[in-house]
Amino acid sequence: MQTLTLVSHHLCPYVQRAAIALAEKDVPFEKVLIDLADKPKWFLDLSPLGKVPLLMVRQPDRPQAVLFESSVICEYIEETRAGPKLHPADPLLRAQHRAWMEFGSNILSDIWGLETTQDPAIYEQKRATISEKFERLEAVLGNGPYFAGKDFSLVDAVFAPVFRYFDLFDTIAETGVFANTPRVRAWRAMLAERPSVKQAVGSDYPDRLHTFLRRHDAYLLKAA
Repeated sequence: MQTLTLVSHHLCPYVQRAAIALAEKDVPFEKVLIDLADKPKWFLDLSPLGKVPLLMVRQPDRPQAVLFESSVICEYIEETRAGPKLHPADPLLRAQHRAWMEFGSNILSDIWGLETTQDPAIYEQKRATISEKFERLEAVLGNGPYFAGKDFSLVDAVFAPVFRYFDLFDTIAETGVFANTPRVRAWRAMLAERPSVKQAVGSDYPDRLHTFLRRHDAYLLKAA
């Protein structure tokens, strides 16, 4: 019998996607939170890249295994655990899903710029880029409620943390990134109500994200 420990950070969207995948498969796991500004030595000893998430896999009579990188962790969960399938069975569709997961990671890089910059020009550039990427998503979405229709997938697990940022951002300033994407807006709303998505962060997530913005003196806080 394996026991799983997910090494996490309060705000990390990559941790969230792994937690969502575990919850969708109804896999029990322990979560250990660390401070990325003061990384403990045991974590640095385990993490080749010094990043979260890590998934620590313990099995009887075998050395502990450590998985890093959220996509690898999600794929391992999908391949080894029972429960609903989070990838399509068709190899081509599965490859397309993996590509859109990478697209989600690319949007996260833009969000980092949006939330940390103090420069209004960079803020506007990132805002426009994110908006354009959601418009590209709009063009490939069907009638939902999820990315691939009625079944929740790992693509949904990737985009739920992306959308979660805007739950706070929208209360601060009008970014307009969803203005031309009604299907994306409906998808976002559906994901926000998913139990696995809600449980992937603590109740203090909005306060912690707001503190993060203040710490970076983010232009977003002045954009209103």
